[in-house]
Amino acid sequence: MMQTVLQILLLVLMLGIVPLLVGGIFVRPAGEAFKLPGEGPELSGACFGLSGEGLSLPLRWVGGQMVLWGGFQVICVPVILKEAPFHLVVKLFLVYTGILLLLSLGLGIRQWKKGKLQAFRGFRGERSVREMVFPVIFWGLLLFQLVQAVRLTYGDGDDAYYVAISTATESSDRMYNTLAYTGLTTTTDLRHGLAPFPVWIAFLAEISGMPVVMTAHVAVAVTMIAMGYAALSLIGGQLFGKREQRWLFLIFAELLVVFGGYSLYTAENFMMARSRQGKAALSSLVIPFLLFLLLYLFRRLDAGEGVPRGFYVLTTAAVAAGSLCSTLGALLCCMLAGGAWVLGLCLYRNRRRLFPLIFCCLPGIVYALLYMIFKKVG
Repeated sequence: MMQTVLQILLLVLMLGIVPLLVGGIFVRPAGEAFKLPGEGPELSGACFGLSGEGLSLPLRWVGGQMVLWGGFQVICVPVILKEAPFHLVVKLFLVYTGILLLLSLGLGIRQWKKGKLQAFRGFRGERSVREMVFPVIFWGLLLFQLVQAVRLTYGDGDDAYYVAISTATESSDRMYNTLAYTGLTTTTDLRHGLAPFPVWIAFLAEISGMPVVMTAHVAVAVTMIAMGYAALSLIGGQLFGKREQRWLFLIFAELLVVFGGYSLYTAENFMMARSRQGKAALSSLVIPFLLFLLLYLFRRLDAGEGVPRGFYVLTTAAVAAGSLCSTLGALLCCMLAGGAWVLGLCLYRNRRRLFPLIFCCLPGIVYALLYMIFKKVG
């Protein structure tokens, strides 16, 4: 019993607390906030960090996860190409995570000494009973979805590959050199190894001691669904000025997900039934978060405000995270960021702030080129 509790706590640490702390590097009070017509301070970050009224918690959580995923992609792919053992990835990623945590701690102490450290403001009490209705509906529907995602979990055809790869990685200490359908040893599958999301699940299972199947079907599934709604809340904060409108936006999104299982291939079905798979994380988390960042950029440019340097770090990390989730993610993320760059060139005169957006696409471009090379060779 105690062992199970410890395993759960370790997964909560890696999937919840660590991303929140890492996200604190990029989501913090910095500079003066700018206001939109008819609302209070919404976004700040004249220097490095991003912040938001009522959005600090989801920004920290999702942004921190993007930075962790981007680092895992950069660490894991070269190790796979070198055909090195899996435990090397575990050690290197733990070092990377430790460095980020120390940096977050240092920045937190610095802000505390300056008297600028603020607590999370994402769950402040509402001002009236009427304003409590929408949050209660949202959290109720979210809890229902999380319970159903675990209670009605099932293995689809892709589990025969993705979960099997995660299990083989943890048990054999090798990556992508086992045939998922037979268990026989083969040459390293470099083409699929460019999107090592199953290896990340194997990493979680390795450090927590939880079986891979339970890690994928329960811990990762629940986290990805909740984190997907956190990304949608960030988009709602950009699209709607009033708090009630944002809650309605999230509730409407929940209804689409609940009744979106009319096909095996809908985005809603992927979010609920396949959230443990990289392609689902790409569509329900990475791309929505990247869309939020681009909306944030355009609103900053509309207001004539400076763009925080942390924005470009998060955008680069999101593109790398898209490559981790799926080889197609490298192309889709680059298309989204590149399309926003072209649109920005047409809309704004201050193109200097748009220029770094091209460099944010470099991880996706590199992994897309590698994919084409290995596909041609294979």
